[in-house]
Amino acid sequence: MSSGSIRQRGAQSWELRVSAGVDEATGRRLYKTGTARGTRRDAERALAKLVTEVNEGTTSTSGGTVGELCERWFASASPGLSPKVVSEYRRLLDQFILPKFGPLALRRLRTADLDAWYARLRKSGSQTGGPLAPNSVHRIHAVLRRALNQGVRWGWLAVNPAVAATPPRVLRKSMTLPSPNDIGAMIASAGKVNPALPVFLRLAAVTGARRGEMCALRWRNIDFEAASLHIAGALVEVRGKVIEKDTKTHAERRMSLDERTLAVLAEYRDMLQSLHDVAQVRFNADSFVFSHDPLGAEPWRPNYITLAFSRLAKEHGLKGVRLHDLRHFAATTMLVNGVDVRTAAGRLGHASTSTTLDVYSHFVKASDQRAAQTVAGALDG
Repeated sequence: MSSGSIRQRGAQSWELRVSAGVDEATGRRLYKTGTARGTRRDAERALAKLVTEVNEGTTSTSGGTVGELCERWFASASPGLSPKVVSEYRRLLDQFILPKFGPLALRRLRTADLDAWYARLRKSGSQTGGPLAPNSVHRIHAVLRRALNQGVRWGWLAVNPAVAATPPRVLRKSMTLPSPNDIGAMIASAGKVNPALPVFLRLAAVTGARRGEMCALRWRNIDFEAASLHIAGALVEVRGKVIEKDTKTHAERRMSLDERTLAVLAEYRDMLQSLHDVAQVRFNADSFVFSHDPLGAEPWRPNYITLAFSRLAKEHGLKGVRLHDLRHFAATTMLVNGVDVRTAAGRLGHASTSTTLDVYSHFVKASDQRAAQTVAGALDG
């Protein structure tokens, strides 16, 4: 149980001090302080209340700063995050959160301070002094909120001031979907850029796999007999370094492949096999499917394929179409043509069907309308 002390500061002013244990990270003894006004008896009543709050965990028990908490949280959370997320969290902490609130005592951080800061970021928070996008401000808020949440769990804070804050709403980017003819035209001309690029584009369009997942594919992930593709990991590029990791949802998945796509993959594999024969090297199933090295020793960098696709789309006059839109194309094509949401979510690698419903709600509605017409047509017929 915590104990406390009273020290008179003035005629009607008293300083209250309550022991609140020891910080496990630093070994420093923690105290909760306060001020009472009135008589000695008034101060004793205020101290008793403060002692009760500390013992029940309803008040901040740390004299630490926002910066100390953020660094402690970052160190404990990083091992469970992807390298790309770790890099982004570090950037947001160093560029925005710590310069603003780092030295501030946690007990002095208020929700109103956060809302005022978010408003200033929206007005002039970018590196050039211009407005910061709503989605960027929301990401900053999300990182700070996570750190403060952990502070509550550790007993550094009684409540998280970021919970009641009002960051700007996240604006969902509109989808610029390429048509089947657009994709076909790009695939037809992609071979001029790289012989493997048409294969990559077709596989991306029919599976909806993420860029990093595609770059991480090895030949052992393709089962020609079972006509299936095994998504087992992904590549991320962080500060110029390519890192192999698990998938975004930390789960592997398998999906069926159509005959035409399998034939394209088999033809591409035969071409590589011939290069291995010339080099008198045995074809290795662990080699990467998409590689600048004919032997598949090193994978394509994710940023390489993004740049190649961007240039290809520009040549075809497809303004605003991104590589990621091939994933949207696969998802919307499935849903509009009656593929159930669970199957679509499984192929896309969504953690749950709710993610699919949230992102593609408009197309799910169109599929539902088709279902209604189909059932009614059967009944009336």
